[in-house]
Amino acid sequence: MGIDGFKKIKGRKRTALVDVLGLVLKCYVGAANQADVKAAPCVLLSYLEMHERMAKILADQGYQGNLEEDLEAVYGVEFEVVTHKRRGFSVQAKRWIVERTWAWLDNNRGLSRDYERLAENYEGMVYAAMIRLMLRRLENNRRRWKKEDA
Repeated sequence: MGIDGFKKIKGRKRTALVDVLGLVLKCYVGAANQADVKAAPCVLLSYLEMHERMAKILADQGYQGNLEEDLEAVYGVEFEVVTHKRRGFSVQAKRWIVERTWAWLDNNRGLSRDYERLAENYEGMVYAAMIRLMLRRLENNRRRWKKEDA
């Protein structure tokens, strides 16, 4: 637990790696006062070790630093930080995919508040909520067979 000085909130900060559909590939939960740049290697490095086929990673301005050069040199992955074009609110490219994922997860009752004592348990709840979401999608897309009258 920590206090994020920028957003003036206390609690936990969630960092996630999602695919183009918005499905969570890897998640990390840390203290709110932890910088995004410090949380990114916990998510990215373990995932890139297992999956070599990733070609490009988009990130917001919170992930600026030398992480870009390290990922490109070691893993050959293009790391692009999306910057604001003007002052004030501006829509960032592909940022809505991650925000939509957080909206899906916030609809889960267990993730609406911070009930868990350990950050690892909260991570597990994120994965369980995502599994539940994917199973509901699979179930709704399945053809239903009507019972024949005997």
